[in-house]
Formats: sequence, structure tokens, C-alpha cells
Amino acid sequence: MKKEILKVENISKCYKTKKHLFSKQDEHVAVKGVSFTLHDGEVLGIVGESGCGKSTLVKSIIRMIEPDGGRIELFGKDFMSLKASDLKRARRNIRMIFQDPYSSLNPRMTVFDIIAEPLLIERKYNKEEITQKVRETMKRVGLDLGFSNRYPHEFSGGQRQRIVIARAIITDPKIVICDEPVSALDVSIQAKVLNLLNDLKELLGISYIFISHDLEVVRHIADRVIVMKDGEFVEEGSCDEVFESPANSYTKELLASIPHIEVHP
Repeated sequence: MKKEILKVENISKCYKTKKHLFSKQDEHVAVKGVSFTLHDGEVLGIVGESGCGKSTLVKSIIRMIEPDGGRIELFGKDFMSLKASDLKRARRNIRMIFQDPYSSLNPRMTVFDIIAEPLLIERKYNKEEITQKVRETMKRVGLDLGFSNRYPHEFSGGQRQRIVIARAIITDPKIVICDEPVSALDVSIQAKVLNLLNDLKELLGISYIFISHDLEVVRHIADRVIVMKDGEFVEEGSCDEVFESPANSYTKELLASIPHIEVHP
């Protein structure tokens, strides 16, 4: 049995909204008391339609937004109770890759500065160490070292996502959260990025939480799958279990919606 490295218990997040200026505030429950675990070396896929609460969930886990209730344990320690410098140190081990590689990159920073930024924030490396680590990381994700002084607008979507991945892994995290990391890319580029993520998992021992609405993408990369609907988990199991013998009607509907190409002689 692999070691449990992340435990999420009854996480909830509610947003207060107004339909118009003089209306009362309504509550929109984005995440409804969900629980799961992540194990060392595992890829956990979380799938569901847009708006089901997937992104809110993972942002709550990393505390980009604060959940309203629940408990998070990271490597057996209470992640929810951490403040300031302790939280920053803990976040070194849990990083995030976002859906749109262009909007998540600072257009005024060079590739080198973007990738080096997490190391500069930690303030524990000298200039030579940072340069060496950036170069090693660029090579790992398939970026030419000649790109170091270029800016994000000079690259394709796939290259930008490699820059984002490099920034995420440069601190050697144990967990990387991938929030729709290939949905903005062409299909041919998606496969290359997914293969890169798989290679990095084996090379660096990373565990992934992989968020997507695309079931075929999740099937390609995940070991275990959770199906989410309206802020709740409705099914969980191995890829084979969920894709071959779905138990929930919503999961069956998602699988039935996957387009198939029929070839006639």
C-alpha cells in the first residue's frame, strides 16, 4: 500500500452572490463536503462538467481561496492551521499548473525569470545555483536554453505550457495540481504535454491531482478517478472500474457523451 500524502476531509466552499443591486444575497454552494486521499506516486483524476466545482475544490486545497469548512492534512500535518512563513514552506511541496498557459504567465518577465521566480521567493539559493537549476529544469521539460531571454508572447501554446510546468516543478514538489492543463491546446500538442507529465512523474516521483472535463484525457493519465457533479463526488474508483463498469447514472451519461468516429467500408 502506497503512503498517503494528502488527506482532504469534508471540504466545503460557498459563494454569496447577488442577482442585482437591490436583491438579497444568495448562497451558491460550489463544493459540498467532499473527501478524498492522494497517495505517493499516484495520479488522481477528478472529472465533471464545467461549473461542477472542480477548480474551486483544488484552489481550496492549495488555499488560493480559503474553504469554509473541512480539514486538509499534507504529509500527516494540519495544512489548514498553517500561517505566513509556515504556509509558504508547506506550499513548496504542492504546486499548481493552470488551464490557460498565457494568462498564468507574466508578459513582462522573461522565460528565465518566470521559471526562477519560485526559487527567488524562497531566498535560499545564490545566483549560480538558481541559474543551474533553471537550466536543468528547462532541459527536463524540453525547452531550448536559447529561449531563456524571450517573453511569453513569442511562444506557442504548447511551449507556454512547458514554461508553466517548469515553474511548477523547479522547487521539487511532491504534489502537482493540474487544473485542465491541456484543454487550451491542440489535440496533437495535448498528447505531448501528457507524455511529458508522465515522464516527470516517473523521473521526479511526483503525484498529480488532474482536473479535467475530458474523460479520454483523464483515462490516458490517471490511476484512479473521481466523478464530480454539482459540488459533490458521485463515483470513485480505478480507471478500469469507472470507465468499463460505471455505477452512477451521471458517469454513464458522461461516458456516453464522448464522441466516437465510425469508419464505414
